[in-house]
Amino acid sequence: MSRLPVLDEAALTAPQQRVFDAIASGPRGTVVGPLRVWLQSPGLAETAQALGQYARYDSVLPEHLSELAILVTARFWSSGFEWAHHAPIASAAGIAPAAISAIALAQKVRFDDPKMQAVFDFAVDLHRDRRVGDLAYAATLDVLGLQACVDLVGICGYYTLISMTINTFDVLDGTGPILPRIAGSTDSYFTA
Repeated sequence: MSRLPVLDEAALTAPQQRVFDAIASGPRGTVVGPLRVWLQSPGLAETAQALGQYARYDSVLPEHLSELAILVTARFWSSGFEWAHHAPIASAAGIAPAAISAIALAQKVRFDDPKMQAVFDFAVDLHRDRRVGDLAYAATLDVLGLQACVDLVGICGYYTLISMTINTFDVLDGTGPILPRIAGSTDSYFTA
């Protein structure tokens, strides 16, 4: 049984149409994947897509740092759709292919850039440990500032919601890089 709800664009309710149009006319330009699922609940869709627009396009984090956090989130949630869409964006934003490959395999990455290292460590701690350790927090605060720490939590949280939607409703991966399956608990991710 497919869990992916069908969205008939010709039969949208007025609230659905309003949100659909806002998404389609915004920076995303299209309504795909989990956004289509959310339209089954227009109030959620409206609120979540506004948060997503901020998290992806308007936070204080530059694109490469935001995409780094998104990749870590996609890996923790084994969210193939998110990985297929964001791995190419991350690459275009300047994240090295070797780092992207290591994240796909849940391996620890060492970056020369202290800002990238801080974002990576912060996002890994938050997902793996369900909190950010003192060292990762202090490093991120030092190199990026308090608003970036808050925005980083928002980015990880938003893409967790996206990933939960993808996984619950069996949103297909689409085209793009495939996220490999990893056996075992996420508690062991990025420890080696």
